[in-house]
Amino acid sequence: MPNFIDRRLNPKDRSLGNRQRFLKRVHEELKRTIRDQVKSDRIIDVDAAHGVPIPKRGADEPSFQHSRGSGERHYVLPGNETFSPGDRLRKPESGGGGGVGGPGRGENTDDFLFVLSREEVLDLFFEDLELPDMVKLNLRETVSYKSHRVGFSTVGTPSNINVGRTMRNSFGRRMALRRPSERELQALADEIAALEREEQPPPQQRHRLWHLREELEVLERRRRRIAYVDPVDVRFNRFERQPLPNASAVMFCLMDVSASMGEREKDLAKRFFVLLHLFLKRRYERIDIVFIRHTDEAREVDEETFFFSKQSGGTVVSTALEEMLRVIEERYPSNLWNIYAAQASDGDNANGDSERCAELLRESLMRLCQYYAYVEIIDERESGIFGSTDNGTSLWRAYRTVDSAVPNFQMTRVAMPADIYPVFRKLFARHQPVQLRR
Repeated sequence: MPNFIDRRLNPKDRSLGNRQRFLKRVHEELKRTIRDQVKSDRIIDVDAAHGVPIPKRGADEPSFQHSRGSGERHYVLPGNETFSPGDRLRKPESGGGGGVGGPGRGENTDDFLFVLSREEVLDLFFEDLELPDMVKLNLRETVSYKSHRVGFSTVGTPSNINVGRTMRNSFGRRMALRRPSERELQALADEIAALEREEQPPPQQRHRLWHLREELEVLERRRRRIAYVDPVDVRFNRFERQPLPNASAVMFCLMDVSASMGEREKDLAKRFFVLLHLFLKRRYERIDIVFIRHTDEAREVDEETFFFSKQSGGTVVSTALEEMLRVIEERYPSNLWNIYAAQASDGDNANGDSERCAELLRESLMRLCQYYAYVEIIDERESGIFGSTDNGTSLWRAYRTVDSAVPNFQMTRVAMPADIYPVFRKLFARHQPVQLRR
């Protein structure tokens, strides 16, 4: 078995080993506090920075001290007006001094406050969920692309020629190779024509005429060899398809709040909603959350009412789906919003209503949603029986028909926090996005 020795230098006046043991001691306390805050905080505030108080007792690093009850020690004290050499000083009673609260108040235990960053809070939140490294992957979503200019290329179609860059290259090449300009050739031709008009030119002018004709021929030959625009000068606009960021998404949270949904079931449901919101937040600039709770009737409520207000009555799940359709039609058209939905239930439903729910999903809702996730919360003792079977409640069996027919629908059973991850496997998968029917 290998032995690992940490040879890093200790910080000033600190023991690295003691610090690590201290962090290990308070880790469980931090995790418990974050778990409690997740229950009480709003979903949109879960991934914010948190301050976690830890009792001061046990926060100090251990150290060696001389025993006050035994041994002989000599002190050198500064002079004062109260005592003289040889006076006997009374030893302070145990616990009588050094307290933060001052004399007469006894021992005082201040809290040690941990200020956790967003990343640290998420690490503690993800521990119970047992998420693998796939949490770092992007969400699967319908991505739209748009072509953007990203520079120039030496190859391309004629319609993409960049005239300005091409002519700039041509001008630089002609200057470097000293290609004769039209003005130079015209000046030589005019001078030759003027000399040729004389009937009896002197020998000096005839020599000058011969020299100009030679020079004109050389320039014309150079001009023919050095093209005005060469293929090496041509530049094409280069385009790349870049994904357009989706600015807006809406997340629907649907939950059964009848008497069968207790505190444990609501806690698991909230963890599921929080996890979906965290991953949507990584991809969208704006996320609206709509909370719909239902018994035998459904209504849109705020988050406080959604999780903590008690309500009695039967269970008719289709009312929540109908309420979701109504909200989408009124406020969130699918051509402008990316719609995600998460439903949590213990599986109870009125007789005959489960088929109605499956019909609403297949015919209406799944044509509008990017993703729909359903979690059925079961007892831990039932996880071994129903965890890997299609048997179960009528709502589960009805939803299985939707799961087999619609690719952007996912469902799972949840008995503990670690069971929440499988419902996100398809959400994290890197493959072609689902094409929604409009």
